[in-house]
Amino acid sequence: MSAAASAAAKRVGDNPSPAFYALLLALVIMAIGPIYMMLTTSLKLNVDITGGTSSLLFMPTLHNYETVLCDWLPYEPEHVDYCDKTFSRALGNSIAISLISTALTLLLGCMAAYALVRFRFMGRGTVSLTTLMMRMVPPAVLLVPTFGIWTFQYGLDGTYAGIILVYVAMNLPFVIWILQSFIVQVPIQLEEAARMDGANPFQVFFLVVLPIIQPGLAAASIFTFRIAWNEFLLANALLDRNTRTVPVTIVNSLTEHGIDWGVIMATGMLLAIPPIIFTFVASKQIIAGMTAGAVKG
Repeated sequence: MSAAASAAAKRVGDNPSPAFYALLLALVIMAIGPIYMMLTTSLKLNVDITGGTSSLLFMPTLHNYETVLCDWLPYEPEHVDYCDKTFSRALGNSIAISLISTALTLLLGCMAAYALVRFRFMGRGTVSLTTLMMRMVPPAVLLVPTFGIWTFQYGLDGTYAGIILVYVAMNLPFVIWILQSFIVQVPIQLEEAARMDGANPFQVFFLVVLPIIQPGLAAASIFTFRIAWNEFLLANALLDRNTRTVPVTIVNSLTEHGIDWGVIMATGMLLAIPPIIFTFVASKQIIAGMTAGAVKG
């Protein structure tokens, strides 16, 4: 490429066209717009939400959040006649189900990925490809057979164990697939040196391999936790009143007797907080793992 062509390409790269900025602005609005609408709606009274000028002028209020968190507050909100503890129960269910399913998925997934990478056996490539293909199956396809087996054969409907097993089975193929790429990069010499020092296979796996693939474990945990936290279809079919998660609770609050949009939007905003915290904590582990071998110079 000539010097003139290189200079022209550099000028084009340094000065994007207005269409580029317009596209970038549209993407930002599409990403932030729904969050902004949900936040502003959660800060409105019902009269402001249903009013014609609700999107322009309104007085922000925390009434909706007080309604949702009434049993957590040190005081009793004056506008709450009856404190419904549904959100607190559903939040506890979501946290327990998501954390337990994530931990089990990572434990089984990293072991299976290690076996597929390090061990030589017939059909290893087929097993690896099959696990990824299983992740492509939509959850809606599994709804009817899972509901029938869990309800009529094993009696796991409405239980924590039932939905946790479903989430583990649903997320395990992807976790195995993503962790294989990290385990392949672990030098086999480190494992051989640990064996020469007297380490057994479990010590090699937990003390040598897992610390090295820490960024992969963090990335897989973010994916698994977010899927388990936001999943609705299977949870709505398999869980009962006492074990429902927050997404199911939000949808079930839409009844024919009335829709309290302010409370629903406040619940949605609170629903987004735990995944953000979990992602932030896990992302720090990714950064720590990536910079662990950096050389200070």
